[in-house]
Amino acid sequence: MVIYKLCLMFYLFCFVLISIKNVICQDNIIVHLFEWKFNDIARECREFLGPYGYHGVQVSPVNEYAISEGRPWSERYQPFSYKIISRSGNVEEFFAMVQACNKANVTVYVDVVFNHMSATLSPGAKGIGGSTADTKNKYYPAVPYAYKNFHKTCEILSYQDAQQVRNCELDGLHDLDHSQLYVRKKVINYLNTLLKLGVGGFRVDAAKHMWPAQLKEIYDQLDDLSTDAGFSAGSRPFIYQEVIDYGGEAIKATEYTDFGHVTEFRYGIELSRAFRGKNLLKWLRSFGPDWNLMPSKSALVFIDNHDTQRSGGDFLTYKDSRKYKMAVGFMLSWPYGTKRVMSSFDFSSRDQGPPHNPDMTIKDVTINPDMTCNNGWICEHRWRQIYNMVGFSNIVKGTFVENFWDNGSNQIAYCRGNKGFIAINGNNYDLNQTLMTCLPAGLYCDIISGLKREHKCTGKSVEVDDNGKAQIHLSTHDEDGILAIHIQSRLESIRNLGGVPDSIVYYK
Repeated sequence: MVIYKLCLMFYLFCFVLISIKNVICQDNIIVHLFEWKFNDIARECREFLGPYGYHGVQVSPVNEYAISEGRPWSERYQPFSYKIISRSGNVEEFFAMVQACNKANVTVYVDVVFNHMSATLSPGAKGIGGSTADTKNKYYPAVPYAYKNFHKTCEILSYQDAQQVRNCELDGLHDLDHSQLYVRKKVINYLNTLLKLGVGGFRVDAAKHMWPAQLKEIYDQLDDLSTDAGFSAGSRPFIYQEVIDYGGEAIKATEYTDFGHVTEFRYGIELSRAFRGKNLLKWLRSFGPDWNLMPSKSALVFIDNHDTQRSGGDFLTYKDSRKYKMAVGFMLSWPYGTKRVMSSFDFSSRDQGPPHNPDMTIKDVTINPDMTCNNGWICEHRWRQIYNMVGFSNIVKGTFVENFWDNGSNQIAYCRGNKGFIAINGNNYDLNQTLMTCLPAGLYCDIISGLKREHKCTGKSVEVDDNGKAQIHLSTHDEDGILAIHIQSRLESIRNLGGVPDSIVYYK
């Protein structure tokens, strides 16, 4: 049996530092609140993300960008300046949001766009903060950038040519020349401004289209995290870089792992294919580097993101919710990488922007009585099956995968040490099997089908015998094809860890 194990010393390091604010360790969980307003993010940090165990929040680009016709989500990726102003709010609202999230022990990570400025737009185009630009001549006075600060205009014709990929224009977006000290200083000043305001790091957009050595020069010049924001002295920004690498191209994700984490796009596509039935779940027992994925310590992993959920193909999204929840559940229970959960808005076309009012302002995120979202917002991170698995991930942190079982096909189960157990049924027939849970004897609440509330299970219950075994049943007619229990969902063992709302019953 191949057992996927991480370095024990690394986990012990994480455990020792768990009380120090915002230390990034494996199994930490970031949520991407795609296109949310700053005021809504602040409220979400206070009322949900912090209490429910999310460690970080990724926010959409906050710098000024060109206003595009129809207000597509992609307009945020056409910078006009580095002023902090967007559809999400202004700099004062941004700062208030960062303060609120830090107070809730949720680190803010900003999606930063500095590979390029906008494409050539119609004369008179304006930024959302009122800035103007002569985009045809690559002149952005609000920075300022002039024609000489960009690479020459050329189209990426072959992804087998690293020079083209890094020096030519991605989708016509004017490509900045980061070999120039002037350009690097402008980028560094923008990132340091965000750090002074209390953010904990960055998702670097289009890192694949920039030279690794030039990115490293930028990162090395960044300030430490702000002690005023509660970070310990000498803490460095957490950086994860967007490098799309499915293999077969000139540029490799491994070129960027020496100085930051990298988005592991193969992770999501492989799990999506597996849970769509295009690969057997039994092979997941070795999921990780054995699947040609980068080392766990370097990987930022996800099932889908704002790009891939619009690209079609095999990627699972909220639109196939049953399989999607199974894939996310596996991600949150498997010890590989730093994890990011997607939180979407509903869309029917690729370019469709976020829910908006008649005046094109973004709609508020409204919350239903069952804690799900309304007003056009999907909020996968608030689905019971997902936020309970965030709790599972936190509880089993520091343990290994043990007793991996499969039926030779698409039914699997495994323990996380002696703290948690999970079973998944990807077959079109029932799972009904006596399995080792690795847990002490007792009656446990399945955290997928319900909660532990007032010493009772609102969903399924699982009885573990004195040998740590239990009869596990998952019907093809069940709402979910996944079952999970952990040491804190045991009815006979109730303890209050404090600081958590009554609704999070598995913490009690």
